[in-house]
Amino acid sequence: MGRAPFPSGSSLPAGAGIPPMPGAAARGLPSQMQPKKDGPEQRTLVVGRGISVQGTVQDAERLVVEGTVESSMITAKELVVMPGGLFRGGVEVENAEIAGTVDGALTARGGLTVRGSGRLLGKAACHRLKVEDGGQITGQLEMLAEGSGSAKTADSAAEPVKAIEG
Repeated sequence: MGRAPFPSGSSLPAGAGIPPMPGAAARGLPSQMQPKKDGPEQRTLVVGRGISVQGTVQDAERLVVEGTVESSMITAKELVVMPGGLFRGGVEVENAEIAGTVDGALTARGGLTVRGSGRLLGKAACHRLKVEDGGQITGQLEMLAEGSGSAKTADSAAEPVKAIEG
């Protein structure tokens, strides 16, 4: 009754027509933004160019924004905003890498990197900060104290923020 999808003499290679597994290849990502290869594969949500997402995101360990994301609060391990990408709203992550625009509230319990094309508008808190030449931060920046939930405001006179060369 049934027949094979391709005749046995088909010139198509085995697996043709089967899309690659998500996360199998990171195409179009600059070398410094390639996903980490060590450890188990993370649950990744990629919002592609020209795509707009509004609402909540749950259970994504890694969020890659090439289009537009608007959300009241997202919690993930990693946020990557690609050049041309826009994240508007609130996000709490371990590490964030911004090459596009973040407009809202960002907390990075680990490191925050603002690439040369990146813009951060609003309120941000992080433990480690790296801003490449050309990267912009406009708003309030807090440096999280090591080993505690307390924060100190970068514009306070208590301790100046030191530039990190990379």
